[in-house]
Amino acid sequence: MLRQWMVAAVLSFLAINVFAYDDEYAISRVPAALIRNADVIKRSEEIRFDILDGSRSRLYHKYALTILNENGDRYARAVMFYDKFREVKSIEGTLYSADGKKIKGLRKNEIGDFSANSSVSSVDDGRYKLHEFHHKIYPYTVEYETVLQYSSTFYFPVWDPIDNEKVSVVRSTFIVTAPQGYQIRYKSFNYEKDPLKEDTKTGTAYRWEVLNVEAIQLEYAYPSWNRIAPMVYVGPTKFEIEKYTGDMSSWEEFGKFIYTLNQGRDKLPDDIKQKVHQLTDGLTDPKEKITVLYKYMQDNTRYISVQLGIGGYQPFDANYVASKKYGDCKALSNYMYALLKEAGIRSCYTLVKAGAGRHFFIEDFTSSQFNHAFLCVPLQTDTVWLECTSQIDPAGYLGEFTDDRPVLLIEETGGKLVRTPRYTKKQNVQSRASEGRIEENGQLSVKIKTIYAAQQQDDVFRMINTLSKEKQLEYLKKSIDLPHYDVVKFEYTENKSSMPTIKEDLELTAQNYASITGKRLFITPNITTRFYTRLKPDENRKYPVSLTSEYTEIDTTVINFPKGYQPEAIPQPVKLETKFGKYGCSVTIEGDKMIYHRYMEKFSGEYPASDYAELVKFYDQVYKADRNRVVLVKKE
Repeated sequence: MLRQWMVAAVLSFLAINVFAYDDEYAISRVPAALIRNADVIKRSEEIRFDILDGSRSRLYHKYALTILNENGDRYARAVMFYDKFREVKSIEGTLYSADGKKIKGLRKNEIGDFSANSSVSSVDDGRYKLHEFHHKIYPYTVEYETVLQYSSTFYFPVWDPIDNEKVSVVRSTFIVTAPQGYQIRYKSFNYEKDPLKEDTKTGTAYRWEVLNVEAIQLEYAYPSWNRIAPMVYVGPTKFEIEKYTGDMSSWEEFGKFIYTLNQGRDKLPDDIKQKVHQLTDGLTDPKEKITVLYKYMQDNTRYISVQLGIGGYQPFDANYVASKKYGDCKALSNYMYALLKEAGIRSCYTLVKAGAGRHFFIEDFTSSQFNHAFLCVPLQTDTVWLECTSQIDPAGYLGEFTDDRPVLLIEETGGKLVRTPRYTKKQNVQSRASEGRIEENGQLSVKIKTIYAAQQQDDVFRMINTLSKEKQLEYLKKSIDLPHYDVVKFEYTENKSSMPTIKEDLELTAQNYASITGKRLFITPNITTRFYTRLKPDENRKYPVSLTSEYTEIDTTVINFPKGYQPEAIPQPVKLETKFGKYGCSVTIEGDKMIYHRYMEKFSGEYPASDYAELVKFYDQVYKADRNRVVLVKKE
């Protein structure tokens, strides 16, 4: 009955049957251009999102995928997530052979039902249903038809017909139906036409469609996905979720909704209030108060992801965190907000699209694009950012997880979109001084002192704060690019601040570091700071080059070599200045001492595809220069 109802409800211009009859899914029917470079061919797809009223919606999805090889197997499944806001109404599926003949249909007892908890540090009332045919004779085609019912109008689907590289599309259609007077908003990328729009007896229908789209092959440093593939984002103006109503017409209005969810959840128990005053009443500097309370929060709570009901958006209250000693990003940020409020310091609960999110955030389309919460503390002359899920991060420092991206500050007056700090090559610095000795047998003994700053210290910071001393040694023994080496000694000194640094002291020995051929020693003066990226030339580069990280490396290395040797060949100094960065290195000999200087600046930015050949050349020159060797010959 459900299926009959849905078919009857679709308008005549929407009811285009694009699915299989007889041998419709035979691989012979696919144009050669759609097979080229593809692992998966989307033969047909219809996504229909029906907004039933102000508080209910339904997502209908029917699609057929031809799997060409084992790389495409991960697409050949139906996965349906559900919780108290989403109900799986139906899942149907069929498996077809290479010539388009039906092999088997989905049986209800083959659908698995699993918890969505991802780890022991996660509490989630979400679940998912999963079905796979587990077929391995290529090519084959799977067809699925699913219906998901929502008890809210907060979630709107994104149409992303080419949802990954090496996926081609024969046809994909996206339909949104809305009741009379219901306002939707949409924003498209790489889709130049307006949606086909038609008034109906009950409201309005919108339709987007793509035909015969070839597979995308990703390139080194490609730009964000919305720059290269068709996508449509759709969102409500007014919405409802668990009897809360909100407005997404602007970031200000959306912020008011989040503020409402948080309202009244900052009440601390009396013993915690007393602790706040005990820790801060004797301090006058607001930054010092922030640092002390942040450290207190870190020492007395731990992170657990909690996604229960509307808790996916609403934090547990401060009293809950104080008693349980744990919380998710929302709860811990709200708890820190409450601690600061008790100390008389204003802060802002803040939403962010963390991780790789900075590469694609739609600033001019208000919607819930966020996956994380943290805290912003605006001061008179500065702003302090606090990552409240971390028990080790210094106050005020943001690593690559949340730096350089739009974030939404939540205040009583609404939301305000601002940008987090960006760390540049002047701050992301690695400065290294090495002094070593080469023996007659080619063994190198060296002491290396390195200072890592800002994002250059992130990996080292995680290593020394999460691994035991034994595991740190294990890590060092695997990560340094030297032949047959031993770590004799290692030590780290941290400066935890808003611009953190780590000092590393290493002592290493490396057997056969210098190659010996007769009377000659072949020595690479660059011991540990080598560039590893080499790119393949591509005369047909399609996409702009997007370089996202920038840093500076400064090296001075002194190597003492055995007496009785003199230079036979010394590499010429190298000096490179390009739009992608700067590089320089030089070697001088003073008696029995070799002195090596190296300097590199790597820039970030976006460059046209035509610049790719120059980038290939620059990287190749740096790679080779880092491995240049000095030849010493023994005097007669």
